[in-house]
Amino acid sequence: MSARFRSATIHDGLLRAPTRGFLQALGQDDDEIARPHVGVFHTGGEMSPCNLNLRDQAQHAKTGIYAAGGMPHECPVVSVSDGLSIAHSGMRFSLVSRELIADSVEASTRGHQWDGIFAIGACDKNLPGLMMGMVRCNVPSVFVHGGSALPGHFRGRDTHIGETYEMVGRVLANEATADDLTEITHACIPTAGACAGQFTANTMGMVSEALGLAPIGSSMVPAVYSERAPLLRRAGAALMRAVLNDGPLPRDIVTRAALENACALVSATGGSTNAALHLPAIAHEAGIRFHLDDVAAVFARTPLLADLQPGGRFLARDLFHVGGAGVVMRALLEAGFLHGDAMTFTGRTLAQELGGARDPDGEVVRTVANARSRDGGVTMLKGNLCPDGALLKTAGLSTLVHRGPARVFESEELAQEAVRHRHYAAGDVIVVRNEGPRGGPGMREMLGLTALLYGQGMGASVALLTDGRFSGATRGLCIGHAGPEAADGGPIAALRDGDIIDIDARPEARRIQVELSDDEIAARLAALPARAPAARGGVLEKYALMVRPAHVGAVTHSGAVHWPRDSDAGELAR
Repeated sequence: MSARFRSATIHDGLLRAPTRGFLQALGQDDDEIARPHVGVFHTGGEMSPCNLNLRDQAQHAKTGIYAAGGMPHECPVVSVSDGLSIAHSGMRFSLVSRELIADSVEASTRGHQWDGIFAIGACDKNLPGLMMGMVRCNVPSVFVHGGSALPGHFRGRDTHIGETYEMVGRVLANEATADDLTEITHACIPTAGACAGQFTANTMGMVSEALGLAPIGSSMVPAVYSERAPLLRRAGAALMRAVLNDGPLPRDIVTRAALENACALVSATGGSTNAALHLPAIAHEAGIRFHLDDVAAVFARTPLLADLQPGGRFLARDLFHVGGAGVVMRALLEAGFLHGDAMTFTGRTLAQELGGARDPDGEVVRTVANARSRDGGVTMLKGNLCPDGALLKTAGLSTLVHRGPARVFESEELAQEAVRHRHYAAGDVIVVRNEGPRGGPGMREMLGLTALLYGQGMGASVALLTDGRFSGATRGLCIGHAGPEAADGGPIAALRDGDIIDIDARPEARRIQVELSDDEIAARLAALPARAPAARGGVLEKYALMVRPAHVGAVTHSGAVHWPRDSDAGELAR
């Protein structure tokens, strides 16, 4: 029976007797060795609250897989916590870790010939990294977001980590005390789980549902709720149905239609701008050209329905209690904003899977007829300053227009020091360059910087532009992913203090311009000294040599490749 599974490669026949010995040493008997073997990948560990209980969740997935006829193998993979790496050089490793995770899934799955993949992640980069690995390997797979933390309680109201970052700025502005900061620090994250708002982790959790890689209703179940256990067991059993029936496979599921569905859900929930980095990267693994322009086109046509922080009032727990991501998707589907015929990992269409979803409650999630905005919560800006595009989360913004002088910084550290000492003025456009995927390297996110500005009461008085990234928790006129980046000779490298930058994020404009002629920009760029790549050693050096621009997903390899069933069978074929 086992010969029908790819894992037979590792244990069938005379030459594989030693491998059977290794499997027996894992506690497997002959009947279990003959079963299909499934890698259960998770990023559990003590790197952050996001990852803290993922190993426990993996045990429930393993139970479901085993009960449905599979042989699960726990495969922990690396994770870098955005929370512990924020606002210092460690953040350079955050986006890099996405590639390390995808590579780890590939190495383990192809090295061990796993028949399927069950993946659980709950921090910003490990969700897309795991999904990228699933699509790259293209064996039957399911993903489950490990869930968000419950909100904390601070002086009679809910709170979360984003408010703690902003409290730092309030202390520096003498609008709060060190005791206030200590109190909210102790209160802001009371449980295991990802950050509680519609930040990157929860955005990508919802994306996993919209792509068809995760069970509908799974992403918004809080990390500590007991119903996660049966959810994971059911998902394990569903995965085994796909393994035993040869599919559907991830590349059957991740189509252009599915990618557009994911973009629509991001827009409708005011999700993280980082989704526009991760969706092209997932598409890349499927061999689909789906770049920032494609993402932005869906953002522009999709209404904003959910009232979620940081641009709104509610948190992931609140969305869960009114029905989860399925509520938003059903409203979008019924209004014609989703492709209902897209396949899911269950073998059923998205429309079929959404059949049991609730109607919008009208508060946490509005109807399309009463949308918060007609054109979504995230937008792309283009112009002579960012010809490859730049991203802005518009959800909750009181103004979409800004014109002011550039205040240019060559790194996040220099900008953070200036902001800390208030060496800027209302109306400025604070520019932070050399922080792109290659120039950083690593494309750091700058929640620490943006939160300082808001804490100082200046979040609505200045704009911020960078070739780096922003956290999903960032709010304000903060424009990231400016492309081409400075290290690639983008116009952002030509900016000087005092240059006038004009930003108009209104739907009829979506423009970011510097008031310089094309000739002046070209002359300034030509006069810049040649940039020699830094010898950094290790993973950052390799990353800087391989990484591609942000608008194509900051990917690090050439794209989808078909692997033969047995990796010894011959050369790879496209």
